[in-house]
Amino acid sequence: MKLGLINSAFAQAGQGTRFGLEKTKEIGFDTVDIFADPLDIDQTEVDLIKRSCTELLLPIKSVCCVAIGLIDFNPSVQRFHLDRCKKYIDLCVDLSCDNLLLVVGEYIWNREVIPAREQWETGVRNCQTLGSYAKERGLEIVLELEPFKLSLINTVDTMLKFINDIGMPETVKANCDISHLHLMGIDPVEILRLKGLIGHVHLSDCDGKVHGDLPPGRGVTPIQDYLAVIQETGFDRTVSIELEYSPEPDRIVEWVTEAYEKTDQLMQNLNCRS
Repeated sequence: MKLGLINSAFAQAGQGTRFGLEKTKEIGFDTVDIFADPLDIDQTEVDLIKRSCTELLLPIKSVCCVAIGLIDFNPSVQRFHLDRCKKYIDLCVDLSCDNLLLVVGEYIWNREVIPAREQWETGVRNCQTLGSYAKERGLEIVLELEPFKLSLINTVDTMLKFINDIGMPETVKANCDISHLHLMGIDPVEILRLKGLIGHVHLSDCDGKVHGDLPPGRGVTPIQDYLAVIQETGFDRTVSIELEYSPEPDRIVEWVTEAYEKTDQLMQNLNCRS
């Protein structure tokens, strides 16, 4: 497996794009994921990312997208988010990455008023449209399992059902976020049910109660146990560290370095880093 970093770690600490990419390479990461909205950046920024990653020999593996409007009950909102997600996919092509990491959102109004099935089917239908658009461009979409009770995809069961309902398993796959799995109380062995369907992995730690995205070792997540089962599925692609806001943003380099060193050691323990 390759070890990557989502570049939002540096952006959240107020550091520029080039600085973050240079430090990502300097620390030792194999790859990088990009957190950027194509509606909020211009071609100059895209070109900076491309040029920097080429010069640094730092492959881009994924672009992260949160599109909760894909299950909105308003057709106009759905259309906006479909168009926005297509621009994300176009950005993935421009950056020569492997996949679009997609968060599809949560049921609204406590699953009352609007039937849950209707919201589910809306999400499936819109993801089918995006899956076809991605397939035509040689890309995958990987769906993130979220650790919140009203999230559409928050268990292995719901992940499998959503992928199966979309019906494009060669294109629309699962992202395994290790701290999310732990927060939802999902036993590592459950991951075996996703064999052949995992396209990407996120890795971080948490306190077991609240979403945190901490460096490994700062929480209670049995990260190595999850990684071992992911390895058992035959997954041999990219594991990307996801870090939220550092409590000391002026020490973000130390924060990221700590996460890198801890994760690298876990991967070395399993002999799974290539």
